[in-house]
Amino acid sequence: MTDDRSTDERRTADRDFEVDLDDVLDDEDDDEGLFDDLLSGEPIFENKEVLRPSYTPHELPHRNDQINNMATILVAALRGETPSNILIYGKTGTGKTASAKFVSQELEKTSKKYDVPCEVEYINCEVTDTQYRVLAQLANTFIDQNRAFVDARIADLSDLRAQADDDPTALEIGGSPGDDRTGDESSEGSDVSDSFSDLRERFDSVAEIDDRIDSLEADKAEMEQVPMTGWPTDRVYATFFDAVDYVERVAVIMLDEIDKLVEKSGDDTLYNLSRMNSELDNSRVSIIGISNDLKFTDFLDPRVKSSLGEEEIVFPPYDANQLRDILQHRSDVAFKADALSDDVLPLCAAFAAQEHGDARRALDLLRTAGELAERDQAENVTEDHVRRAQDKIELDRVVEVVRTLPTQSKLVLYAILLLEDNGVHNVNTGEVYNIYKTLCDELDADVLTQRRVTDLISELDMLGIVNAVVVSKGRYGRTKEISLSVPVEETEAVLEADSRLSDIENITPFVQARFENN
Repeated sequence: MTDDRSTDERRTADRDFEVDLDDVLDDEDDDEGLFDDLLSGEPIFENKEVLRPSYTPHELPHRNDQINNMATILVAALRGETPSNILIYGKTGTGKTASAKFVSQELEKTSKKYDVPCEVEYINCEVTDTQYRVLAQLANTFIDQNRAFVDARIADLSDLRAQADDDPTALEIGGSPGDDRTGDESSEGSDVSDSFSDLRERFDSVAEIDDRIDSLEADKAEMEQVPMTGWPTDRVYATFFDAVDYVERVAVIMLDEIDKLVEKSGDDTLYNLSRMNSELDNSRVSIIGISNDLKFTDFLDPRVKSSLGEEEIVFPPYDANQLRDILQHRSDVAFKADALSDDVLPLCAAFAAQEHGDARRALDLLRTAGELAERDQAENVTEDHVRRAQDKIELDRVVEVVRTLPTQSKLVLYAILLLEDNGVHNVNTGEVYNIYKTLCDELDADVLTQRRVTDLISELDMLGIVNAVVVSKGRYGRTKEISLSVPVEETEAVLEADSRLSDIENITPFVQARFENN
C-alpha cells in the first residue's frame, strides 16, 4: 500500500513532539557568537587612527619653528626655482617625519592652487634600503605620472582633431564658438594648464596633430617600468633621470631614515641625486633627508656632505609638558568625551619623557591603554591601564629586539639564559664564553674570540637586554658580572623560535653537569 502523505507530514508523524520553526529561528538569534560579547561594551575610541605613527595631524604643537623653517626653504619650489636640500635631525619620536609630511602636503596643495608643477615623493629607507630599490621606486612613480600626462594630452589632441575634421576653421585662432575649454588640469607638466585655444595655436593642419599623437604614443611605449631586480644600476638611474625630466616639474624627494640607506649602500645614491640638477633640462630635484643619527654625515664623502646638507634643521626632544599638550590634542579626537581619567595623560607623558621625549612612545602608551580598557569593558581609561600598557609595550620591545638579533648575539644571550636557568647568577664573561663555545659546536656555527663575545655582551647591555657591570676582584683583576634584564621565559621562547636554535635544549644536561663538578 502506497503512503500518499508528503515527506514533511511523514517526518512530523514519526516524532513524539512538535517543533515550531519560528522558535528555532528565535533561539538561533539569541545565541551569542564569538564577537558578540566583545561588541556589547560601549566603545572608548572615537577615532583610534589619530594615535598611530602613520597619522599626519593638521596641527603639530611645539614644532612651529621647525615647520616655518622648512616652509621658508621649500617656498622656492612654488616660484619654479630649486629649493635647497634639507637635512632634518632628531631622536625618535620628536616629530621629524610628521612635520616634514605636513609641510609636504601643504606644498602640494598650494602648488595645485597656483598651478605650479610641484610634487613630493616619500621613501622610507629602512624598507627601501638600497640604491637600486630607491631609484627603481622613484623611476616607476614618475613613469606612472608621465603615462597619465601623455594619456591626457592624447585625449585633448584627439578631441581637437575630431573638431578639425568637422570644421576646417577649428585650427584657426579663436576657433569655433564654444571651444574655450581647458585641458586636463589634474595632469602634470608645462602643457597641462594651457587652454584648448592655446593648443590650437600649435598646429596648422590635421597631419601635424596626427604626428604629435604618434610621437606621444611612441613616448608612452618607451616608458618601461623598472623591475625590482635584474637591471644594471646605471640603467635604472638613466631611466629615473629620463622619467623625472620628461615634463617640467619641481620634485622634492623625502628620504626618511636616510642613515639606513647610507649604512647599507654607501653614499652613491645621495651623490647622484644631489648632483643631477646640473644635467636636467625641464625639472629640478630637491632632497629632504631625515635621520635619527646626528653624526651620520661624518661618514659621507665631503662632496656629498657639502651638496646635501645645504640647510639643517634639528628637532629637540619634547619635555613632559609638551608631550602632555600633544596627547591632549590627539586625545580630543581619538577618544569619546570623558573616556580618560584625569591622571592618564600626565602619566603617559611622564613615562615617555623618560624615553628621551619620545612622542611616538607616548601615543603608543595612550592607544594601548585604551585598548586594554576596551578589553576590560571598562567605562574609562585609568592609571592602571597605563601601567599595564607600559609593561606590555616594554615586553613587546624586548621580543622584537631579541627576535632581530644576529645569530651570534642570540647564541651569547642563550648561554647567559642557560646559566640563569641552572641557578648561576651574576655570571662572568669566561663562564658565558665556555657555554657559548659548546653551543657553537653543537650547532656547527663559527666560534668567535672571547674578545668579540665580550663586545657582543656590551651590545646586549646597550640594548637593555642584559646588565653588565665591571667589578673589581682585588689582586685577581676586574671582570664583568652579567645578569638578565628581561623576562627569562619570554626571551627563551623567542630564541627557540629561531630555526637554527630549535635543538638547543639538548645542551642543557651539559650545563647541569658542569656546575655539579665545580
